[in-house]
Amino acid sequence: MSLPAITYRRKPLSKSVVVRACLVAVFCGWLMAVAGPPIRADSAQVDLALVVALDCSGSVDEEEFALQMNGLALAFRRPETMEAIAQGDLQRIAVSVVHWSGSKSQVTVLPWTVIATAEDARNFADSVAATLRGVDPGATAISSMLLFAEILLDQAPRANRKVIDVAADGPGNIGPPLDAVRGKLLGRGITINGLAIENEWRKLGIYMQNKVAGGADHFVVTARDYEEFADAIFRKLLKEITGPGVS
Repeated sequence: MSLPAITYRRKPLSKSVVVRACLVAVFCGWLMAVAGPPIRADSAQVDLALVVALDCSGSVDEEEFALQMNGLALAFRRPETMEAIAQGDLQRIAVSVVHWSGSKSQVTVLPWTVIATAEDARNFADSVAATLRGVDPGATAISSMLLFAEILLDQAPRANRKVIDVAADGPGNIGPPLDAVRGKLLGRGITINGLAIENEWRKLGIYMQNKVAGGADHFVVTARDYEEFADAIFRKLLKEITGPGVS
């Protein structure tokens, strides 16, 4: 037996209800116009978007790799780093870490992370310290790494400054022509800074200054060996975070 169809009859809305509904709609529209569109987490603006690119080529053994990672972690644990971040207009930066070696060996081991509080800095330092080597030892493809970092910067939060922090213990020996790649990035307003670890190449700092670094307020920091890496990366981060005018 089929059931009888059920029909519903809506009671007509009163004039006062219609008026109130219209007023609410107008008020909500006004609020949206004043507040603007909702802010997405991935569109947050930062003072600095920084790619820290660490050398994992064949010249870097496991002990030297560990000194790089522990040195970077220590730099973000130091209170001076957070004090430097707090000097910025927006008081927050975004950082990503890349391991690199040969022309096809670049890996983002830590994705973009916004650091705005001391807790953010501590958590990021813990992640750095726990990160394993992301690529196999190979050649030293600085140009390929720069192209990889360029793509990574395109995915970063909007930033007032974009910087690639290149740590290396030897000159580039494979990959696209370095001069052309460097010029391309500088033309886009990206700054390239260098950290030259001179345990094998005593004039590596000069090479990085002439061939790698460039852009607004660029600079190169040198370390005589990996034992000095922690101090060098700390000094470098302070200068990069605070920006122009820091000695």
